[in-house]
Amino acid sequence: MFTIDAHLDLSMNAMEWNRDLRKTVFELRESEAGLNDKPDRAKGTVAFPELRKGNIGLVVATQIARYVATGNPLPGWHSPQQAWAQTQAQLAWYKSMEECGEMKMITTVNALNEHIDAWMNDDKQKPVGYILSLEGADSLVDISYIERAYNYGLRAIGPAHYGPGRYANGTDATGHLNEDGKTLLKEMERLNIILDTTHLCDDAFWDAMNLFHGHVWASHNNCRKFVNHNRQYSDEQIKVLIERGAVIGGAFDAWMLVPGWKRGISTPQSTHCNMEKVIDNIDHICQLAGNALHVGIGSDLDGAFGKEQCPYDLETIADLDKIPSLLLQRGYSNPDIENIMHGNWLRFLRKAWG
Repeated sequence: MFTIDAHLDLSMNAMEWNRDLRKTVFELRESEAGLNDKPDRAKGTVAFPELRKGNIGLVVATQIARYVATGNPLPGWHSPQQAWAQTQAQLAWYKSMEECGEMKMITTVNALNEHIDAWMNDDKQKPVGYILSLEGADSLVDISYIERAYNYGLRAIGPAHYGPGRYANGTDATGHLNEDGKTLLKEMERLNIILDTTHLCDDAFWDAMNLFHGHVWASHNNCRKFVNHNRQYSDEQIKVLIERGAVIGGAFDAWMLVPGWKRGISTPQSTHCNMEKVIDNIDHICQLAGNALHVGIGSDLDGAFGKEQCPYDLETIADLDKIPSLLLQRGYSNPDIENIMHGNWLRFLRKAWG
């Protein structure tokens, strides 16, 4: 089934992990054997051949570069200008992938419809479509950079990532939107840039719901019901997103799927973390909504983790094609399954860009 994945850090993997994603996942693993500079070396799951194998023809692909002030222990860049430059290197990689036929940027309804039609009806190898998103707004040196980014194709922004941010605080942090954050939302609304609420701390989330009147999604988020951590959404937050017409993408990071995960110690097998845990989160959102119209896939696979920290029954991203049968076993109808795999994201985008 045609599949949309609403969150992949492709350029981060290419530029910071030095992965040539034109190779297969298995070739990349072989090339990384013996390396230990990253926790997921030789355990990656995402590359273009596997995207095509899984019929994953459209993704939301990120730029990401955090600014870290003095005293912030998180990894990142020491000035917004450096962070901006890193996002521009990532953009250059996406453009180079377009030039060699691997990817195609999607920014309008017409381009979206043409791309989907080609994937559905054309047997020849096709570029993977991508919608450009910025995960964490720290790299926007000032508010004027938002329009600059929109002009090169940026269509979604998540104001925060982990910890304190220049515009909003994110996972494991607290605090309301600052004045620059409020201005950021106003400019995003003016330009019709999608607000990705993923990673916003609770204070900033509720500020954003009150201040932002544009289109909202959560590209990769799970439910606090299953893992009681601020990275997840409470039922109250999920209900507000449903009221706003949002779609929430189910994420595949094991620590977001099973409680008590300890990085570097827990394993998917020891915690019984399989793809059914993702279905649990999808199903919970559907139960809260009373329908299957507000949930999709936002895997975050290879988002600084690999096979060591994702469901044990997923070998590569091509295994997203197991989801329809898992949903069918839960009693979901074929139209519901199509909506979860791609239809909800398409409906959202057509409305947002229409």
